[in-house]
Order: sequence, then structure tokens, then C-alpha cells
Amino acid sequence: MLKEYIDRQKEWSKITFGDGLRTIGLCEHIKKELEEIELKPNDPFEWIDVIILALDGAWRTGYSATEVVNALEEKQAINFKRKWPSINYENKPSEHIRC
Repeated sequence: MLKEYIDRQKEWSKITFGDGLRTIGLCEHIKKELEEIELKPNDPFEWIDVIILALDGAWRTGYSATEVVNALEEKQAINFKRKWPSINYENKPSEHIRC
């Protein structure tokens, strides 16, 4: 299901925005969306904008939709295996414990 979504998004994005990495433009757009999340943290569409932009950046690096989904699942497995601090503060990043 996610693979099919990425394939549809990729086709639309290439037609709408063209080929190429677009790294700087995507990063700038993500920064703008993050500011919008800070203003409206309960709006799921603001969070989804970041996800869409991140997926756009991922396939633009040359990976197929299947490879992007696999990388997402692999990264989740890595995060699940990491050690995390027991106390998380509301306004500070939660980062894994580095060995």
C-alpha cells in the first residue's frame, strides 16, 4: 500500500516539479512545514506535509518505492533495538543512547 502511494506520488511529483534531487528546495520546504507544525501541532496535515516531502526526497536519491519502504522498515527495526532514555521531556529531542 505504501509502495503504491510512493509510486503515484513519484509520477505526479516528476510531472509537477521535474527530475533531479531537489535537496535544497525540499529541505527548505521541510523547514517551512516544521514552522507550521509549531504553530498548529494538532493539525495532522502539517505533519503529513513533512512525510510527503521526506518520501519525495527519498525516491529522488534513486531508490525505488520498494527500496524506500524497505529502508523505512529497516530503520524502524534499528530504532526498536536501540536504547532510549527513560525520561522524555516535552520540549527537548529524544535521542537514543550512544554507546
